[in-house]
Amino acid sequence: MESFAHILRDHPELAVFLTLSLGFALGHIKIGTFKIGVVLGTLFAGVIIGQLNIEIPPIVKTIFFDFFLFATGYKVGPQFFQGLKKNAFPQLMLTLVICVSCLLIAFGISKLLNYDTGTAAGLLAGAFSESTLIGTASEAIHQLPISEAEQSKLINRIPVAYSLTYLIGATSFVFFLTTIAPKLLGINLVGESKKLSETLTGETEQEPGLELVYQSWIIRAYRITNEKLFGLAISEFEKANKDLRLAVQRIRHNQELIDPTPNTIIHEGDILVIMARQGIIMTSLTNIGPEVLDEELLKFPLAHMDVTITNKNISGKTIRSLRDHFSSGVMLDKITREYQEIPFNLDTVLERGDVLKLSGKMVLIEKAAKEIGYLDRQSSATDIVFLGLGIVLGGFFGLLSVNVFGIDITLTTSGGALVMGLIFGWLHSYTPIFGSIPEPALWIFDNVGLATFIGLVGMAAGPSFISGLQEMGFSIVLAGFVVSIVPHIIGLFFGKYILKMNPIILLGAQTGAGTSTIGLKAIQDASASKFPVLGYTIPYALGNILLTAWGPILVSMMN
Repeated sequence: MESFAHILRDHPELAVFLTLSLGFALGHIKIGTFKIGVVLGTLFAGVIIGQLNIEIPPIVKTIFFDFFLFATGYKVGPQFFQGLKKNAFPQLMLTLVICVSCLLIAFGISKLLNYDTGTAAGLLAGAFSESTLIGTASEAIHQLPISEAEQSKLINRIPVAYSLTYLIGATSFVFFLTTIAPKLLGINLVGESKKLSETLTGETEQEPGLELVYQSWIIRAYRITNEKLFGLAISEFEKANKDLRLAVQRIRHNQELIDPTPNTIIHEGDILVIMARQGIIMTSLTNIGPEVLDEELLKFPLAHMDVTITNKNISGKTIRSLRDHFSSGVMLDKITREYQEIPFNLDTVLERGDVLKLSGKMVLIEKAAKEIGYLDRQSSATDIVFLGLGIVLGGFFGLLSVNVFGIDITLTTSGGALVMGLIFGWLHSYTPIFGSIPEPALWIFDNVGLATFIGLVGMAAGPSFISGLQEMGFSIVLAGFVVSIVPHIIGLFFGKYILKMNPIILLGAQTGAGTSTIGLKAIQDASASKFPVLGYTIPYALGNILLTAWGPILVSMMN
């Protein structure tokens, strides 16, 4: 064992990768319905390996943390600035109330129980599952006018408090959302979700199969035997069946395969490849002729492409008002907003930065993309110039300080990276031609960046972790429960009685304000609905900013 420890001390890069490997493995462990997760897993792994007294240069931790924060800002940037619009006021106010409440409650309990600054920061970070606060609070502690030994002691207290309060915070929040909150609101989650669905899809009865319009299109081949169709142009055929929203994709005429134009004439015996909703195919096309199996005719490429909305004339409009963009053989399969798929119908309002998954012939998708925005050619390349410049500019911005009530507040270089990530993510949504960071690369920056940072925090705290646990005692667990739940109780009643929010949207917004993806998944499962995500995105964007900023603010308040 001593030889193994000696190798890791001489080659600390191996210790980093061992921490990541062990941390991700621990993160897959489930305790009942609760999953440990990568953050807590790598923290524990770092603590374990940290017992070997392995030193890692602090700059390594900072680099990975900056990658993570920039990626976080980049993802939520478009929705954050979208949320500043007037119609997002209730969600913004709810987030502000919850986040300010958690800061003040954590500060009050820490003073009441005589916690030091590091313990207070770890308490807030763990209770609200906001690991970025560990980094910003640590950097703020480095700026305190105390000895280096005292700084290290305070910083090492942060992961100890975080590990204890994260478990209680995450589990109690999920239990509160799915069990207690519905009772306080006096609702049945499943029933209320159905009501919201009916409200948002109010014209379902007038348009049967509404859920299938953009989701369950299928393609079939028919031999034309109906005399009424002989001699019609394709455009006339599609216009005559406008209510059915048919689209002719291909034709076999006299054994010749044809890609039709609007002026192509239909002849007796032609085989038409028709795309339509599944219900229409099954019930309304039997009168044009028999369905046939023509494998050669049906073998043609169908593209599935992402188109980002950048056209300001498209943003703010409903899908219903834009149906002409999708009427000529283009299907809308999915809408992604802030990397979350959202449920949609004809009355869903599109926003700038939304990513539309379109299916159809490539030429038709390209035509639609010219009016909608930017067609993502799915390049795997990351714009490193954009990424590096963003982090550098963010670092300069983060060095600025503001004096509020005698307290010097600074975002630090890492907090600046988050802010610039917001701005750069927003800029990319407006001009996607530059600044591309593909989702797999974002996953690396987001997950591996954070996991490495947390693992190194655990390694540094490892030697003093056990003694820290003994000093804190059971009070930290109780404090974590209070900080986790009380702000959400305040937010629940504020949202219900002051903001008059729909209860399903309210619960989704609370998961966003608490930056809890686990909470969002839990409330979606409990309500058997995706609709809570409609309240999640804007609060999640603002919550990330506020909770990250609370690190240096809490440190200043405690000192």
